[in-house]
Amino acid sequence: MNWMIYGASGYTGRLVADLAIARGERPVLAGRDPAKIAAFATPRGLPYRIFDLDDPDVVAAGLRDIDVVAHCAGPFSETSAPMVRGCLRAGVHYLDITGEIDVFEAVFAHHEDARRVGVVLLPGSGFDVVPTDCLAAMVAAELPTATSLDLAFHASGGISGGTLKSALEGAALGGRARIDGEIRTVPLAWRRREVPFPSGRRKVTALPWGDVSSAYRSTGISTITTFAHLPGLDLAGRRSSRLSQVVMRSHVVQQLGKAAIGAVVRGPGRATRSRSWVEVYAEATAPDGTSVSAALIGPDTYDLTADAVLRAVSALRSEPPAPGAHTPATAFGADFVRRLHGIKIIEPAHC
Repeated sequence: MNWMIYGASGYTGRLVADLAIARGERPVLAGRDPAKIAAFATPRGLPYRIFDLDDPDVVAAGLRDIDVVAHCAGPFSETSAPMVRGCLRAGVHYLDITGEIDVFEAVFAHHEDARRVGVVLLPGSGFDVVPTDCLAAMVAAELPTATSLDLAFHASGGISGGTLKSALEGAALGGRARIDGEIRTVPLAWRRREVPFPSGRRKVTALPWGDVSSAYRSTGISTITTFAHLPGLDLAGRRSSRLSQVVMRSHVVQQLGKAAIGAVVRGPGRATRSRSWVEVYAEATAPDGTSVSAALIGPDTYDLTADAVLRAVSALRSEPPAPGAHTPATAFGADFVRRLHGIKIIEPAHC
């Protein structure tokens, strides 16, 4: 069975490919730039293919003899839809590493299409959103009457250019939260709270994260807010957030910002990643005030992503869930995150 990494010359794509090689895998590498893909694949002795995403027929042809594609070429707001269409046409399982709410919603909208052709669509197979999604499913299972869910993370380490470009796009959309079952636009930093992370209590600030879309499908909980420990954002007031959102909506600002990111941001090196870590916290609350919380500690978010992608690919090849669009938890269960290297779970606690 063959599988593919599309976007293999990007920062995360390279990490996934190198980890795959270290584990004895030989994925097919692919992307749009012949020189970059060949320069990366040839020294590693891996097969590669070159095709762009403009035409679903071209994508489907590029996926010939492929069973699973790990889509790592962002920004996913531009690249996910054509790859999904190509996978549906070619009958190939799809996974990606997006954290973008609208991309999740667009992929989930193809649920019936995927069921009809017998494939799995699995957005968010990396740090966005494996640990948060699985932890959310754990606390929801402990408190079936929960109607609200708070998810928060705190990460150290650096950031890649692709992640920054996606964040730049997200800033233009403002805050997002799920309220009474609907995804609604809210001010950036519209909620703040304190969270008992394993390393200690920290103030966190609401920001849009993929779980606003995915956790609803994993848990059935109708009100979901996502938070992060970001000191700069925590200091920003709502007025400045609204002003920033207006500025970020400018096409010129977006283009210049992405160009600058592409020119100077390379992503954290191995030494930085080895010193980095992430903490995640989940809290489900019922109408009577009863709550259940859980937390986890994991390695650097990019190393976690590469590990999660490989384990998701393996699971799709050996134990695929029912065809359709899934979250990590609905595909493989809440305990999927326990399979990842370096994960420590602080088990759910009632209060």
